[in-house]
Amino acid sequence: MIRTENLILDKGRFSDWKEMYYNVWSHSESAKYMAWNITESEEDAKIRMLKTIVFQKVHDTYLVYEKSSGKAIGFAGVEKIGPEICQETGICLGPDYVGKGLGKQVVQGLIQYCKEELGAKEFIYSTREENRASNLLAKSLGFTMISSKLKMNERDGRCYNFLQYSLKL
Repeated sequence: MIRTENLILDKGRFSDWKEMYYNVWSHSESAKYMAWNITESEEDAKIRMLKTIVFQKVHDTYLVYEKSSGKAIGFAGVEKIGPEICQETGICLGPDYVGKGLGKQVVQGLIQYCKEELGAKEFIYSTREENRASNLLAKSLGFTMISSKLKMNERDGRCYNFLQYSLKL
């Protein structure tokens, strides 16, 4: 479990399916810069939640909960990619929770977890070039861009610049 001022990152529970569906998974704007497609029904959300729980058992991935309400409002994850290097594996907040400083708290919480629990001395953050808010977030936290790669979106076949940032811890 990871705690920030306004958030808790913790493993998901089946009962979270409805909040994840209505707050995140059913919104095209949530999936815009991600590699997943929206969930189109409550039944599909229940199946997705079951798959999420199984995935979270063997990965450092979490649902993001708003402390004040306890609602599931997003997800985030990290992985160790070297002896002292960790990277985020995706961060997503529902559209009602964007632009409120919560993404910054998620990244800061993940960094702290990687530093304290995984012994990381470097943290890699990735985003698409057109995701202006994500790029501004990386810069505001002191990240330095280390690479730019042309990639293809598997959902629509369009190309985009995939940027990677590094922060020495």
